[in-house]
Amino acid sequence: MWQSLREEGTRHEAVPFAVILNHVFTFCSFFAPMATKERRITGVAERTSALSCQRCPFETTFRVSWSKNLLCPWGVGNRVAGCAGNTAPLSTVTSDSGRDMTSWLWGLYKDTKKQTEDLIPLVACNLLDPDAIFANNEMSLEDIEIYGFDYDYTLAFYSKDLHTLIFNIARDILVGEHRYPEGLRAYDYIPDFVIRGLHYDVQKALLMKIDAFHYIQLGTVYRGLHPVSDKEVVAMYEGSHVPLEQMSDFYGKSSHGHTMKQFMDIFSLPEMTLLSCVNDYFMRHNIDYEPVHLYKDVKESIGDVHVKGILYRSVEADIEKYVCYGEQTQAVLRKLADHGKKMFLITNSPFDFVNRGMNYIAGKDWRDLFDVVIVQADKPDFFNDRRKPFRKVNNKGVLLWDRIHELEKGQIYKQGNLYEFLRLTGWRGSKVLYFGDHIYSDLADLTLKHGWRTGAIIPELRSEIKIMNTKEFVDTMTWLQGLTGLLERMQVYRDAESQMVLREWIKEREGMRSKTKNIFNPQFGSLFRTYHNPTYFSRRLSRFADIYMASLSCLLNYDLHHTFFPRRNPLQHEAPVWTDQICAGTLKNPFQAKMAHIE
Repeated sequence: MWQSLREEGTRHEAVPFAVILNHVFTFCSFFAPMATKERRITGVAERTSALSCQRCPFETTFRVSWSKNLLCPWGVGNRVAGCAGNTAPLSTVTSDSGRDMTSWLWGLYKDTKKQTEDLIPLVACNLLDPDAIFANNEMSLEDIEIYGFDYDYTLAFYSKDLHTLIFNIARDILVGEHRYPEGLRAYDYIPDFVIRGLHYDVQKALLMKIDAFHYIQLGTVYRGLHPVSDKEVVAMYEGSHVPLEQMSDFYGKSSHGHTMKQFMDIFSLPEMTLLSCVNDYFMRHNIDYEPVHLYKDVKESIGDVHVKGILYRSVEADIEKYVCYGEQTQAVLRKLADHGKKMFLITNSPFDFVNRGMNYIAGKDWRDLFDVVIVQADKPDFFNDRRKPFRKVNNKGVLLWDRIHELEKGQIYKQGNLYEFLRLTGWRGSKVLYFGDHIYSDLADLTLKHGWRTGAIIPELRSEIKIMNTKEFVDTMTWLQGLTGLLERMQVYRDAESQMVLREWIKEREGMRSKTKNIFNPQFGSLFRTYHNPTYFSRRLSRFADIYMASLSCLLNYDLHHTFFPRRNPLQHEAPVWTDQICAGTLKNPFQAKMAHIE
């Protein structure tokens, strides 16, 4: 098998890292079910199946007690863990075997580790492209005639200074208007404390990461700025599962009966940090408080930063400090316009703020690029509420009272609703591709109710891929998969010596799992993974976004006839040997040179 992968690596630019790990895990765990079944049939430990491996596991047979030979499914390759040149039975080894279980298991361990280490040069060359576009659902740009965009964190990217600004203003509103203690002013924004997609238990004042199956990732639960022990978490929740009725609603909001609020957009990072800081202050000073009130006050203070226009005025006053990557956004818009694509903008931000930003990003003629511009749309209600009509905004920002019979190019419209938008434009279905950064507010309704194609902008993707490309991560993850497969196979040994060895392996595995979490973020780990499971965020991303990328500039790497194919990831009962996994992957893109002048 490894030889076939090496050959593929020679013919193609790279073999996907996940494919290698799947092969490592699958082979290392392949034999356990056979051993268990044989033990049930014979009922005699000494007659259980033996692994015969005199040369390599791919050329051998599995000799079982009833004298049937089963051909190894792989057929090619070199020695890997699982056989390791042994003929030891999958049961307690007696003294007649000439070896004790401890030394035999550690021998398998060393062989497995050696084989996975041999894979590192092959794996290390499979660098993921941070500027690639990734597909959850097959989609061809050739079918797309109309491109739609959100504004904040889609067309306009912001520096981390914006998060500090939001935090500071909201903190001062808490102190000045809600009469919170003056001591809170001593807290500064902590840039890398939280990640997007976390859940907050409003009643318990706990911030945590939850996986796709509603399980809390132990070790990621924080009260204030300090972790909560696993034992305390399990006691509070009677385990680690969060029932559906306690989770947030479809848009991630906490409502009646829902105690969990999910923070899905990038603007929520300062809010989570402020919640943590205020909780920390009250606990440090032994102040009795109601967590629900605290949550509502922080939420209102963060909202005031936007609603009262404080944020907008601050950004407009120093736009070069806060807005970045404008040239790349402009290049994307010009490329689409040059190819005759229709474009529209639907944003919740006010016109003056958008106008100032787009003048900086794309020039004063930016409105000529868009067929329709809608501001203060009030998403996600815009996609569901049929009652709000459009209002035209003149060049001075004054609202007009005219009835809207058509949406004119170069004009600005406020509010409205999607149903009226569809009626006036005739833009329907899969010919429309809309980009946004908020999985719920921007994308969910469009893909579920209206059949639009959707693209998620995930800025964190670029930094996470860069981490995944490091030797430290590749080494750790490759051995973690190998050891996990070995554990799955060897767990059939129940004698005391074997169990002692297995406990050592489990301890090592837990250490590596913590390491692969902390390498992304010491508190909460990766945005996309809770150890081996996808996060709650990832599950929603895969459901509501056809494609996803770090920024709009990734479109510059592809021509407008490109088809995005999702990788065929094997289901748990499938063998990870599908051709497109081995041959395709996320390779360095042939169109990437087009961005060279920008970078």
